[in-house]
Amino acid sequence: MDKIILKNMQFYGYHGLLPEENKLGQRFHVDVELFLSTEQAGKTDDMNKSIDYGEVFLHVKKIVEGKAKNLLEAVAETIASDLLHSFSLLEACTVKLIKPDPPIPGHYESVAVEIYREKSHE
Repeated sequence: MDKIILKNMQFYGYHGLLPEENKLGQRFHVDVELFLSTEQAGKTDDMNKSIDYGEVFLHVKKIVEGKAKNLLEAVAETIASDLLHSFSLLEACTVKLIKPDPPIPGHYESVAVEIYREKSHE
């Protein structure tokens, strides 16, 4: 299956378990892989046969910069669900949500959650 990739989208949100995370907020980075057939878009050069990257960005932005959630898992799940319901050509997606500056002790680059979800064909 073909895919469209949006990498390192950056947002400011208020997700986390600690009160200071919900009050002060922090940076979040998001990568998404959108699985679909791009063959018709490639053959016809018709945007209606693909997924608009800008629209995907706006959907992700609305969620990450929207209502605070406790867990990265919940934010990633909301993004995946929204994308699968919003874009009819989308068959599956991978969402990677990265928190580069979590307020936990230790030395590391970041923490992240990555999920893969498919559209149900019921």
